[in-house]
Amino acid sequence: MNKSSKPTIVITGASSGIGRELALEMARRGHNLGLTARRLPLLEELREEIHSTINNKLKVELAILDVCQTDTVSPALQTLFTRLGGVDSIVVNAGVNDMTDIGGGTNDLAKELNLITTNLSGAIATVAAAAEHFITRGKGHVIGISSLASLQPMTGQAAYCASKAGFSMYLKAARIELRAKGITVTSILPGYIATDIVEGVDISKMPFAIPASQAAREMADLIEKKVESGVVPAFPWKLVKPFLGHLPERFAHY
Repeated sequence: MNKSSKPTIVITGASSGIGRELALEMARRGHNLGLTARRLPLLEELREEIHSTINNKLKVELAILDVCQTDTVSPALQTLFTRLGGVDSIVVNAGVNDMTDIGGGTNDLAKELNLITTNLSGAIATVAAAAEHFITRGKGHVIGISSLASLQPMTGQAAYCASKAGFSMYLKAARIELRAKGITVTSILPGYIATDIVEGVDISKMPFAIPASQAAREMADLIEKKVESGVVPAFPWKLVKPFLGHLPERFAHY
């Protein structure tokens, strides 16, 4: 743990959606915070909300981070870790989604490659930077936000599914490799969470969609329990999960 008596957690992609709600939830649970995103003004607004409505004594450090610029991820995070006086855990949350058509031309290809860069390459760079820090400390907790889409292919989501499937596998391998070094790895697979991550798609109308605030509470419970893997919301996806990837292809529509 860092010099403070409170645990410290870093959350990437904290300016909106799940990341923002998770930052608020972890603040309520007494964690010092390191928050990163591309948009600093939104992070500053979040820090002000935490200090004005939750606890003005919590340490909240901010950093601009674009995980697509993979060569900048480790320097930015190592600087943030130092400013925080050491970190106990990190939530690798920064990610994007987009509707794409295979064979849809250069615009769709660009969107697909951006999904892979952000959700897979950027996430791997983040895990690697955190692991480097945790190895020097002999302990730490990496939490990766993957997706149930990593298990079930869907039309219009090929690149997104592929990016999350790749990240899920990376997390599994990291769990095995880092265990002996005192590092715990948790993989969280959300279902439909009502955020604005996909432009033009009303996720709130998707089956079993829940608000981001509820998702954050369930995720925080999984993080504090240090589970190997968990789904959010637990119901009904914990029951449905064994069937994902085995559904008839006619059901694989977003």
